Order: sequence, then C-alpha cells, then structure tokens
Amino acid sequence: MLAKALVHISSGNASMEGMLDLPHETLGIVLFAHGSGSSRLSPRNNYVARVLREAGIGSLLLDLLTTEEDRFYDTRFDIDLLTRRLHGAADWVGKQDATAGLPLGLFGASTGAAAALRLAAHPTLPVAAVVSRGGRPDLAGLEALRAVRAPTLLIVGGDDRDVVALNRHAFDALSCPKDLAIVAGAGHLFEEAGALESVARLAAEWFAGHFARA
Repeated sequence: MLAKALVHISSGNASMEGMLDLPHETLGIVLFAHGSGSSRLSPRNNYVARVLREAGIGSLLLDLLTTEEDRFYDTRFDIDLLTRRLHGAADWVGKQDATAGLPLGLFGASTGAAAALRLAAHPTLPVAAVVSRGGRPDLAGLEALRAVRAPTLLIVGGDDRDVVALNRHAFDALSCPKDLAIVAGAGHLFEEAGALESVARLAAEWFAGHFARA
C-alpha cells in the first residue's frame, strides 16, 4: 500500500509543489533536486523514483523554482537559492509524522546535484546518502565539497565527456565515502538503451545500503 500525496511546501515567499510517495515499511526517503529547465515531472527522475520505491525507498519530487522563476537562466543557476529551497523541503520532511525519523537521501541532476551537495555539507542536517545523475557537482564549490560527510555517488554518462571531467575533479575534492560510476556509452540525458536503468539500479543500491547503516 502506497501513501501518495501532492504537497505544498513554503520557502520564503515561494510555495514549492511536490509529489510525496511512500511505500509500505519505508527504508528512507529521497528528495529529488531536478536540473536546469526540468521539473518534478521529469520522466527520468520519475523513472528513478519508481525504481527506488520498488526497493522500499520513499521519494519526494518537487519543483524548487516557481514557473516564473524557471523562465530565467540566472535563477536556474542560482545554487544558493536552490539549496535554500531544498533545505526547506528537508526541514518539512523532518516534521511530518509519516517521514520524521526516516534516513534522508538526496538525488540531484545537473544543477540540482550542486544544491544537493551544498545541503549535504550543512553541519547540522543529517543526510544519509547523496546520488548525482549527470550532475554539476563542481557548481557546489570546493569548500562545500570538502565539507560533505554523507556517502556520495556520482553517476555520469561515458560519452558526456565534459561533465565526466568536471565530476572527476569534484570526486577528488570529496573526502566522504564516495564512488564514481561511469555508464559506458551513455550521454548526458541517459537516453540510450539500458542507460537509465543502470542509473536507477546504482541509485537504489547506494541508498538502500546506506539507509540500512543509518
């Protein structure tokens, strides 16, 4: 039996809309931070979330930006703003009866990965695990990367060469338990046959393993 609900989370003057989906006997919950120009309706993130739920992991897919904010390039790349919004969602999750006390995971794509890592670097927020899909962890900044303590998995398409290089540099800066998974033959959007399935499997294994330890 699934607990599924459309939720609205206030952050400053904005209201974020999201879809909360909890499987029975939830192992933990993952907040999804979408990338530039995407939304909580992203078919790729929704596919990953579905695989996570099949593994007993809850998900919260939400729009970090309002429709108006998402029209502007500068706002899409405002990592400070995205991080504050994601932090607001994490605080909300920690106060709900159905999710309080669950291990918290963060899944970020593109610019959302930078926000996830910035949030994971927060000294008082208990993040159990982080996964980045085709992310820009470099945008989190060196100071934040060095401060992350949550086990972090960076997943990159092998043919996404520029992003592979950026992820390798970010990986070297991380001092937490970490892994870098390169999906051979995959591009930035993991549209190739079997590529997104590999992402979902890697993410589910990473979150399930670290949630169990948490």
